[in-house]
Amino acid sequence: MAKPRVGASGSRRGSGVPGLHELARLWGVQPFYFDVANERRAATPEAVLALVRALGAPVEGPADVRAALRQRRAESWRTACEPVHIAWDGRPLPLELRLPAARAGARASCTLTLEDGDARVWTAHLDDLDVEADFELDGERFVAKRLPLPSPLPPGYHRLRLEGVGADAQTLVISAPRRAYGPDAREWGVFLPLYALRSRRSLAIGDLTDLSDLARWTGALGGSAIGTLPLFAAFLDEPLEPSPYAPASRLFWNELYLDLELAPGLEGCEAARSILAAPEFRRAARREAGRELVDYRRVAALKRRVLEALATDFDVADPDFRRFAADRPRLEEYARFRAATRRQRAPWPDWPATGRSGRLRAADVDAQDVRYHMYVQWAMDRQLGALARLGRDSGAGPDERGGAGLRNGEDAPRAAGLYLDIPLGVSRDGYDVWANRDLFPDGISAGAPPDALFSGGQDWGFPPMHPETLRRSGYRYFVDSLRTVMPFAGALRFDHVMSLHRLYWIPQGFGAREGTYVRYRPDEFYAILSLESHRHRTRIVGEDLGTVPQEVRAQMGRHHIGRMYVLQYEATPSRTPPVSAVLEGSVASLNTHDMPPFAGFWQGTDIEDRRDLGLLDEAQTREEHRARAALREGLASFLTGGGWLEGATDEAAVSRAALAFLASSDAWLTLAGLEDLWGEIRPQNVPGTSGERPNWRRRARLSLDALRSDPRVEGTLRMIDAIRRDSRYHNG
Repeated sequence: MAKPRVGASGSRRGSGVPGLHELARLWGVQPFYFDVANERRAATPEAVLALVRALGAPVEGPADVRAALRQRRAESWRTACEPVHIAWDGRPLPLELRLPAARAGARASCTLTLEDGDARVWTAHLDDLDVEADFELDGERFVAKRLPLPSPLPPGYHRLRLEGVGADAQTLVISAPRRAYGPDAREWGVFLPLYALRSRRSLAIGDLTDLSDLARWTGALGGSAIGTLPLFAAFLDEPLEPSPYAPASRLFWNELYLDLELAPGLEGCEAARSILAAPEFRRAARREAGRELVDYRRVAALKRRVLEALATDFDVADPDFRRFAADRPRLEEYARFRAATRRQRAPWPDWPATGRSGRLRAADVDAQDVRYHMYVQWAMDRQLGALARLGRDSGAGPDERGGAGLRNGEDAPRAAGLYLDIPLGVSRDGYDVWANRDLFPDGISAGAPPDALFSGGQDWGFPPMHPETLRRSGYRYFVDSLRTVMPFAGALRFDHVMSLHRLYWIPQGFGAREGTYVRYRPDEFYAILSLESHRHRTRIVGEDLGTVPQEVRAQMGRHHIGRMYVLQYEATPSRTPPVSAVLEGSVASLNTHDMPPFAGFWQGTDIEDRRDLGLLDEAQTREEHRARAALREGLASFLTGGGWLEGATDEAAVSRAALAFLASSDAWLTLAGLEDLWGEIRPQNVPGTSGERPNWRRRARLSLDALRSDPRVEGTLRMIDAIRRDSRYHNG
């Protein structure tokens, strides 16, 4: 059905729907925002109505706004307290209580049950508390008072229950350090997607043993971190979605990266050993490994032959598996979901009604498929655990994690720790949405407003999380997502960190330009990130590229969330010098996985690609090349003046000099993309494309074996290590 339209002036004022802006505010919807050019953009009343309706407001049209506004105000005052309360460094501020005035002089029984089971019990005399605000509703007066809470509190998730305040009330009290984990350090590491990593020993695709070998080699050179793209579960056949930023789940892993030869149970499984040793299997594996682009369906089908044999043979009574399963109460449900997806060969919204509703019967799944998914998650946990221990035990103390800021002596053998990535979203067709239907609103996509690169805005296709459902659930899904990845990560990059504050929502049927922002509760997110980072000793980095309000970066600083400094993003020909100073405590790199490698950037191949995609016309292409030429000249001059570049100004020399500039800064981590070290020009991903470009599929030109013997690669990394260790470059 075509949606009604309004003119620009009506959109800007929102005047056609009295009370709509106030209703939007109460539901956390911003009716307008300021874009990259600092110009005010207003959402249409129709878009705002669609968003508040998706959030739960009972509005079908403008005539319902006044009643919905009254109902929302009433709900607020009839809710005794907020569902979440923060205690920074164990010292909570008083809790706001909203009470019928008739009960404001009563007594409240308070029980604060700590995470460890201990309880603190007291009686609060409400008439002793000052009135902060009042409100009249249907002739009844309500007041807001402030209830002091015990202090100090130990770190953790505590439950406060109140009786005698009109209705029993509960709130989650999160006691967290104000600053996230992370010692001061001057580290460096390397980056490469795991699917792109090749070696003589891996079967069909780079695996966790290849990543372990890369960690050892990087650690031997002095590096502390190996970064790669998200490793979460993916749809590998039908449906097929290989993007690491649209995973099938953020609670489970992608078994494609298992090392088959180290899979648990292989020694005792004759069927799996026979498949693995068969010449036909070996030839097929070499054939797949030799392709320039990963064929996910073929690789997954090949590796599944061995994994299915192991899954058939493994003993569910194995004590290690039982411990693993006991810690993951959703494991069997996830396995059943994946088994049902394989049987239906369709995403869950297209399943029969029973499956769509979240209930799967025994007849809906193949029991062997269920065993398969339970087994491969156990196997991934074991291999990831071994990789994480490699970083801890060889280069760090027992309570530290490789890559988190500890150098264990100049001569100690060590391996680099994992610098992992947690994506913003999950596939709409994936397990997380199916299992948490109330958390992901129907008919909404996350995205981004128009900017210099995407004038039409961006619709990312995945659903956002509902702010209030998330709070009412005690952020359980968010915490579980962190606890999936943090045990293995010395550092964790949080994708699109602005989403902790607000996220751009686009209603179904509207264009990407017609969305607007919905607010979240940043303090609550930061408290969880800080608490979990200390518990797992994982450093947190926020992806803060693009149009990010200053308040977000200020909060990141207060909570010790590392920022990102990307030279290609910072560089501009209109500034002298052409790059800004590297941020202290940041992760500094030449580019990201969404950008061309440095050689491609230097040559301007990305400009030609944008022209070929129809994003630039000929005049714009010429102007982009002119600006890039000016940037090349300015950057070379800057690097020469700083002593990082001498003589030659070809892309290899400038790339090395630019890495030297980053390494000499007070960034926490200098991250070198391995492909930059041998002059790759092709990107791993071209944002805004899918089938037009082979995103997330291109293997690296140099294998692991070749790059370890390439003097360009090793020479540059040894240079970075020497600079990072040289105290002359450290301002602290």
